[in-house]
Amino acid sequence: GGLPLAAGLALADQLQHRPRVTACFFGDGAVAEGAFHETLNLAALWRLPVLFVCENNLYAMGTALARSHSETNRALKAAAYRIPSWEVDGMDVEAVEHAARAACEAIRAGQGPHFLECRTYRFRSHSMFDPELYRERAEVEEWKARCPIVTYEATLRARGMLDDPLRADLESRATQEVDDAVAFAESGTWEPVETLTRHVVSEAGGDR
Repeated sequence: GGLPLAAGLALADQLQHRPRVTACFFGDGAVAEGAFHETLNLAALWRLPVLFVCENNLYAMGTALARSHSETNRALKAAAYRIPSWEVDGMDVEAVEHAARAACEAIRAGQGPHFLECRTYRFRSHSMFDPELYRERAEVEEWKARCPIVTYEATLRARGMLDDPLRADLESRATQEVDDAVAFAESGTWEPVETLTRHVVSEAGGDR
């Protein structure tokens, strides 16, 4: 559902001449939906400033990619709409950053939508009701060894850019930020029932 919305936001920015890029994230399973193809087609035709980011973790809920798609290369499908499309190691922090930066620069330069296929993996089950009978535990552990947080920490330490005191400080600040956000949310008020239908339809007429 987020794909058409992203196109709409990008179209609004284009019409208002705002130098923005709409980033749309979705999983590999979404590529099987009609909305994916319809959105990419219009985005390409209208040269919308949107970056499509497919997080390909090899499983759409519990279905392996090869069992539901004759073409498992997501970037190749996007390229069929004449959208510049790149495959990137989604477990490599810097590779993703470089690819995203290059794509956004091209989009802002008026080159239309771009597509990134981030090859990644989901360590946990899709939901609390997912028994994970579709993959072996050894496969999960193999991918865990490539965890981007762990591997990037090792990279930063090797470069002399991270040590134990700095890591502890960063972790403490991150924990505090999350705790503050949770406290703010929990202390908030419920949305009034009277406003539940607001923005469901246009209010331009004044009497809706």
